[in-house]
Amino acid sequence: MVDVLPEHRRSADDGTGGTARGADGATANTGTGTGTGKVRRQLPRWSEIRPLLRARPFIADGVDRRLSRAHTIGDLRALARRRVPRSVFDYVDGAAESEIGIARARGAYRRVEFRPRVLRDVTSVDTSVDVVGRSSALPLVLAPTGFTRMMHHEGEIAVARAAAAAGVPYTLSTMGTTSVEDLVRAVPEGRNWFQLYLWRDREASARLLDRVIAAGVEALVLTVDTPVGGLRTRDVRNGLTVPPALSPRTLADMSLHPAWWLNLLTTEPLEFASMSSWNGTVEDLVQQMFDPGASMADLDWLRDRWPGKLIVKGIQHVSDATAVVELGADAVVVSTHGGRQLDRAPAPLELLPGVVRAVGDRAEVLIDTGMSSGADLVAARALGASAGMVGRAYLFGLMAGGRRGVGHALGILAREAARTLQLLGVPRMTDVSGEHAVLRGAVAEP
Repeated sequence: MVDVLPEHRRSADDGTGGTARGADGATANTGTGTGTGKVRRQLPRWSEIRPLLRARPFIADGVDRRLSRAHTIGDLRALARRRVPRSVFDYVDGAAESEIGIARARGAYRRVEFRPRVLRDVTSVDTSVDVVGRSSALPLVLAPTGFTRMMHHEGEIAVARAAAAAGVPYTLSTMGTTSVEDLVRAVPEGRNWFQLYLWRDREASARLLDRVIAAGVEALVLTVDTPVGGLRTRDVRNGLTVPPALSPRTLADMSLHPAWWLNLLTTEPLEFASMSSWNGTVEDLVQQMFDPGASMADLDWLRDRWPGKLIVKGIQHVSDATAVVELGADAVVVSTHGGRQLDRAPAPLELLPGVVRAVGDRAEVLIDTGMSSGADLVAARALGASAGMVGRAYLFGLMAGGRRGVGHALGILAREAARTLQLLGVPRMTDVSGEHAVLRGAVAEP
């Protein structure tokens, strides 16, 4: 009797990993397993493991080691949060009221759709552009921010030095903690701008303007979106004062951030360099200083007194852009003050194209609020801005690592911008245009 096996059992080793029989009857180990279908295993040899072990090089300097872990502005934000007291971090990170406006501004950048071209030579790319009449290494300006030495004891001078090294302008705030004279003396090679508020006390504004003229800064940035201070809920809840008050809460916070407090208490007192001393809350300060009666006539007065480039920051309507340019503004900044004044204001990126169409042939148009990457700078450029202004991005770097942290933030933005150009197939930032990006679901212009 002949025992006939089913076809699938006739050669149990064929193709299943055990052996395979050739035409001459010889067998060979296929190395893929056994007749049961299991994969054969063996203990790895040290010679096989050793090439896979790549330890990160040890960085002796603590600041450099910390910054080496930050690959995005978001990473710097996380580092900053651990380095400073909560009230200081919230002052930088927070916005007005329910923070709807800043969320919308950031969301607009997420709605940008890039339109890349392929088979373009992008072996090297040039990220430089002209910003307010002079070349800048990036379409980037460091925006004015108040109380900068509160974030890190190196303060505004550290920021200005990092900006000069990166080849971009820096704007000192009226509410800064370094005087305009000290800044220009410390960083004479920088593109130093100054930001001005029109105070209730016009004579004080005029005296400050005379100091700025004498210091020889390159451009004046007039902020016009502050008739009163916005309600920054985080600051109110934290009871933020300048200088920070020593309360039981802040004393407890010292134990969590000893280095920050040590630097604050052992360096020169934290105070406003452009005004008399102040020991109240930020909210009380801005309500006393800002002038709700400021008008277009004040801009006309300022244009007559200021001999250099005049930039008007805080434009949130196309008609206002037209009006300030007719009064002599050399540039405007489409801005909602980082989302820190009127909540639910227009997303600047949505407003930008209309402003460019209205005044772009007569004045430069810059933009701020909501940018956190080099790709955002490219997107703003594609939609018509000559440059973007950032504040939080570099302040996160400052809190994380002083001047080196600011330089690290600027390096991140530069690398992201260059990579975005390469992936878009555009070798020069000056060639970026509306054909390279669109804003999906854009809303009607106000």
